[in-house]
Amino acid sequence: MRRDSSTVVVLVGEVPAPLLTELARSPNVSLVRPPEEEQDGLTAAATALGQAAHRASPFVLVTADPLAEVAAQWRAMWDLSAGPRGPAGFEARAAEALSAWRAGRFEFPDYYLVLAPVRTSAARTSAARNSAPGNTAARNSAARNSAARNSGTGPDLYLGPLRAARPRRVEAVVTADEDGQASQVLQALRALQHGPWWPPLDELIDTARRFFAGGLAEGEGTLAAPTISPPGKPGG
Repeated sequence: MRRDSSTVVVLVGEVPAPLLTELARSPNVSLVRPPEEEQDGLTAAATALGQAAHRASPFVLVTADPLAEVAAQWRAMWDLSAGPRGPAGFEARAAEALSAWRAGRFEFPDYYLVLAPVRTSAARTSAARNSAPGNTAARNSAARNSAARNSGTGPDLYLGPLRAARPRRVEAVVTADEDGQASQVLQALRALQHGPWWPPLDELIDTARRFFAGGLAEGEGTLAAPTISPPGKPGG
């Protein structure tokens, strides 16, 4: 568990460069990018997280995650558009991440913030409404549902298994207007809630194995607890 004064947040999803530039202007935010010269994604992300631990800003935003390839393979495992795909890719990337974590090469961030631009006009209207001042819990709940249903990214490791394990450690920002993205992200940072620290990575990976990604389309309840995959489904 991290014991630094800063709150380290990994940004995942579609994170455009102009948004990062605007966020970096905030006096409360420090931005850490992975080293460009590092070709291995896991190593680059681990390096960025290590650098983030030494920043003194209230919020340190990191644009890389050591679990990114695990997340990509988990999503691919559920993508049936190219035909059924087994769990081999997911298991290989999970083993690599687990080995690096056990070796102390990286620690979890305090939070994951998932950025998801909405894809439908109805979702844009809902996202704009949810970004207005009001009940924070209701906005966050609506954002998570909109991200899961309307982002077009398909099953998501962060909004699915990771959030199932630690609901308050994963939040979503559904962006309907590029001009307001930075304010939405800053608002989400201010609304982050305390909760139990992450379980060991091997437990999270096991949760991902047993999580039924089809439940993401059914509503908030399925985002709060894992669902066991039925026979014949990926992870089952």
